[in-house]
Formats: sequence, C-alpha cells, structure tokens
Amino acid sequence: MKRSILILAVLLAGCGAARGMKPAAGEQLPPAPYGATATPTPNDLLTPKIQARPSRSDDLLRNSEERRSDEFDLPPR
Repeated sequence: MKRSILILAVLLAGCGAARGMKPAAGEQLPPAPYGATATPTPNDLLTPKIQARPSRSDDLLRNSEERRSDEFDLPPR
C-alpha cells in the first residue's frame, strides 16, 4: 500500500514539470485557421480566450437597496 502511494506520488510529481512547449520532432504546428493571417504560436493556442474564461462581473451589495418592480412576477393562475 505504501509503495503504491509512493509510486503514485512520484508519477504525479513529474506532471508539474513546465518546459517550453514545442511540437514533437518532425512534426509541425497545425495550419492557420481559415481567415487567419498567421499560424498561432503554442502560447497563443494555450492561452484561454475571454469567452472561455470570463471575468467575474457580479457586484456585491454594499447597502441595502429597494428592489425594482418585476412586471413578470405574476401570481399563479
């Protein structure tokens, strides 16, 4: 049991090694997307777009405020 945990820890420790991303030997980057003017670099491909990682936009209430009326809040029929 202890041995399997040790092996698992050693394997997971190697996952965090960060090195420069390059294509495998003899391979090339994917072709430029349709309509793009240049082929994206590995860093461009690894950086998430705004839509993939949106920023937090909700505002915290600092003071109690009256809610505005909701004309669609109707009683059940």
